[in-house]
Amino acid sequence: MCGIVAYTGNRSATPILVHGLRKLEYRGYDSAGIAVQREGSLAIYKKEGKVANLAELLGDYRQDPEHTEAHVGIAHTRWATHGPPTTGNAHPHCGGENRIALVHNGIIENYRPLKAKLEAQGRVFLSDTDSEVLAQLIDSLYEEDLVTAVLAALKEVEGTFGIACISREEPGRLVTARRGSPIVIGLGEDETIVASDASAIISHTRQAIYLDDNDIAIIDGGKVDIRTLDAIPVQRDASDIDWSPDAAEKGGYEHYMLKEIFEQPEAVRNTIRGRVDLERGSALLSGLNLTPRELVEFRRLLIVGCGTSLNAGLVGEYAVEDFAGMLAEVEQAAEFRYRNPIVGAKDIVIAISQSGETADTLAAVREAADKGALVAGLVNVVGSTIAREAGRGIYLHAGPEISVASTKAFTCQVSVLLLIALKLARSNRLSRESGVKIANEIGRIPELIQEVLEQNEAIAEVAKDFVGYEHMFYIGRGYMFPVALEGALKLKEISYIHAEAYNAAELKHGPIALLDENMPVVALLNQGPGQEKTVGNVEECRARKAPVLGVITQGDEEAKAACDWVIEVPASPHYTTTITATVALQLFSYHVARLRGCAIDQPRNLAKSVTVE
Repeated sequence: MCGIVAYTGNRSATPILVHGLRKLEYRGYDSAGIAVQREGSLAIYKKEGKVANLAELLGDYRQDPEHTEAHVGIAHTRWATHGPPTTGNAHPHCGGENRIALVHNGIIENYRPLKAKLEAQGRVFLSDTDSEVLAQLIDSLYEEDLVTAVLAALKEVEGTFGIACISREEPGRLVTARRGSPIVIGLGEDETIVASDASAIISHTRQAIYLDDNDIAIIDGGKVDIRTLDAIPVQRDASDIDWSPDAAEKGGYEHYMLKEIFEQPEAVRNTIRGRVDLERGSALLSGLNLTPRELVEFRRLLIVGCGTSLNAGLVGEYAVEDFAGMLAEVEQAAEFRYRNPIVGAKDIVIAISQSGETADTLAAVREAADKGALVAGLVNVVGSTIAREAGRGIYLHAGPEISVASTKAFTCQVSVLLLIALKLARSNRLSRESGVKIANEIGRIPELIQEVLEQNEAIAEVAKDFVGYEHMFYIGRGYMFPVALEGALKLKEISYIHAEAYNAAELKHGPIALLDENMPVVALLNQGPGQEKTVGNVEECRARKAPVLGVITQGDEEAKAACDWVIEVPASPHYTTTITATVALQLFSYHVARLRGCAIDQPRNLAKSVTVE
């Protein structure tokens, strides 16, 4: 969840480290720091708050010889797990008398007994973090070789880590390792840049190596030596990062989130390009590497994910059962491996994660594979851990998503899940004629999204009337229930308004007790199965003085009359309306948060890639 940047080469390290940290700010963090190696010593700078605070502490680092002559360094943005967000708890952490410096993502689960052992040896700790325990442990084992000390220390720790480590006694050397927390190594000419996310290295190189779990890399300038934690040499091939630095810039938009909302027509177009088979009324999903005969032998599709990905999975569940008549279930990935799930060789497990690094989803992937299921990843980041471990699946090709609140990943995930449902359906009971109709509707998604985006100003006007509320309900039925979940999630993430989503049928089974003039309801009233009953629920809300905002199908006068405000989306089948209605609610959430003056791209307490359990 935190950010790591490290550099070794012939250029000044500090400007590269600070630039990399700025590129990782979107991930969510509460403090930042760097350590640079120079003239047999380590200089450490860290500060609570934003990277700008750290840059101020560093002073004129582009001109100061103290920095310009330092060619090796590590840097970090911290998202607090152990200990509050303070300068003392910020990374890098040191061992002994600043002999080594370490930055760490992840959690050391057995840090307490390790800390007790080290304190018994007389070591004094300066922070509340588990990460300092690892730094002190490495230092306690360090005799002549940093790599030997790191390997010995990592064999003692339990938990997850992505680390970068330097020593004042080994000029030019950088050591990095991972288990459960991503590390990408950017390859340059006589230089190497290490990071937890490709966005920190893309301005310097497009060639990257992604470490596997239990890999350690010893880096000297442009030389990279990768081994296992048992010190066995291994080969990890370099790959190209498939997006440009410009894709991670705001491009004139006020916020990344707004830019990414408006990128959705093109993002979905890229996602479905070459995958919609209009001739056969099916989908071309070569990444699944499954024949129609193999597909028809499966009895159940199991979808695992967290947060927005979980909500997308719920749409996929409806579509698979609707199109293919195949049993589909959605599981919260964090619970999957702890409840002894019933899963086996007749199941397909789809693991959904924008980053491909979500720790809980990765754990579910491994559990499903251990139980003999066929596992496929649905991720956006090429080279990510879930993509590599699953070995099969589908890349979204949505481009980088910088805002913490996910938007285009959701719409692209749903688009792919509809294609998967169509593929399964054509391998089972669906006729070619029906398949062609569905394929054509999926192909229309980009233009439907564009129609919603053209209502941006009208939605902003509606949002003005909701700025003062502190609580809201979202309701929907069938395909629209996951949309209600996603709409409520977006609002609470970026505006800090308490929002809850319910199946509309559940409203009168308890939540209706909270309805009054201070509890507005957002109702998904689009034309489709269950609409009439949801309109009835809206009448129940208004009878209790609750204001109602309806998301409705264009031209539906009956639904419009039932609401106090409406946002209209173009007519389309209920399975694609899940996308257009979601985009409308993304814009609504964005404008409410903007008018409330919230930090939209970096909401408090949140991180982009959740790599801890």
